[in-house]
Amino acid sequence: MKAVGFHTSLPIANAESLVDLDLPTPTPGPRDLLIRVEAVSVNPVDTKVRARVTPAEGQPHILGYDAVGRVEAVGPEVRLFRPGDAVFYAGALDRPGTNAELHCVDERIVGRKPAMLSAAEAAALPLTAITAWEALFDRLDVGKPVPGAARSILIIGGAGGVGSIATQLARQLTDLTVITTASRPETAAWSRELGAHHVVDHTRPLAAEIAGLGLGAPGFVFSTTGTDRHRAEIAELIAPQGRFALIDDPESLDIVPFKRKSVSTHWEFMFTRSMFATMDMAAQGQLLNEVARLVDAGQLKTTLAERFGPISAATLRRAHALIETGRAKGKIVLEGWA
Repeated sequence: MKAVGFHTSLPIANAESLVDLDLPTPTPGPRDLLIRVEAVSVNPVDTKVRARVTPAEGQPHILGYDAVGRVEAVGPEVRLFRPGDAVFYAGALDRPGTNAELHCVDERIVGRKPAMLSAAEAAALPLTAITAWEALFDRLDVGKPVPGAARSILIIGGAGGVGSIATQLARQLTDLTVITTASRPETAAWSRELGAHHVVDHTRPLAAEIAGLGLGAPGFVFSTTGTDRHRAEIAELIAPQGRFALIDDPESLDIVPFKRKSVSTHWEFMFTRSMFATMDMAAQGQLLNEVARLVDAGQLKTTLAERFGPISAATLRRAHALIETGRAKGKIVLEGWA
């Protein structure tokens, strides 16, 4: 089967940073689905793993997490799917990735593809939807008000992949006033189109930007990027007893300034459930089914922003390069095989 991977961690400008491969077809485990991959999207985690992981000698590392495809075969203990089913999912960090024509994934973290979306449109959603959903509803518990705080949420990095779907989820499923950040006219417009009530500029002091809205201190802050740059501003602008969640990788995170306000801090890492096979691992498959239902009901829409053509080393290198600039909007999707 065709696949794309790497043997050595290299800068993305190097032609060997991602290479086309021909690999054996994987064999599904007891609860695995064997998926024929039709479309994938690229996430910041792809670039981080490529930069940090050293593959075992002679064994290529296959990246890729988001995927849409059809079930080709199932393991002996599979109960939720059958061959031919159209599915979408975000894979697992500790297994070979979705940049392969055929891919094995545990059925518990798989959802049924939204019927109203194409494969490319659906491929933009799984990883970011799981991340945003878990951050909003499991970590921040946005349904539980913060006493005395404004019923609002600040989403830092509103035009990125996670911010794009978090904005929609917060707008459609809560009564919160949704404030996002963006620094360019096109990303601010994108964020408003997805439902943000207000967009502020994260290149300016955020506490002053939020105060200028006249809404009061938000009870919730969700940082998808630049947490190390904005931490002091977050501590200033968030309401007492507020709740703060982050997903990026600051070199360090000093939360001592949050103490005087009793701000709780929550990490969100969507691979935790699959990595540790938690008792509630199947919640991710259920979550994706609910996302599909909301899409088909017209309440959520794809965050696909750019199509880069068929899946190949060349197109994936191009996608990685754009993501590494930090200026990507929404999601980059590749469909079909070169």
